[in-house]
Amino acid sequence: MYLTEHEVRGIATYTRIGLADDEISALTTELNAIIERLKPITEYDLTGIDPTYHPVANLVNVMREDVILPGLSRNEAFATAHITQDGQYRVPPILGEGGDR
Repeated sequence: MYLTEHEVRGIATYTRIGLADDEISALTTELNAIIERLKPITEYDLTGIDPTYHPVANLVNVMREDVILPGLSRNEAFATAHITQDGQYRVPPILGEGGDR
């Protein structure tokens, strides 16, 4: 199964990729070369083999119960802060000088 320039032009239109005529020709050649390189995988006998929809079989979302754990006190949280002011972290402005806020 190979692609024609007409089909590649249709794919380009569908995907909204603007291609010049010489690009369509080159892309058609490249895509057909890719198809040719993948041809050997079509020769495997897959009779009786179920399709794999996910690489990890029987994948389940593992959820745990919410457990309330004690948090940090304000002093513990501010212990590693470079600068604090009025019970808040003080950080340098990122957009210009910003003044004293």
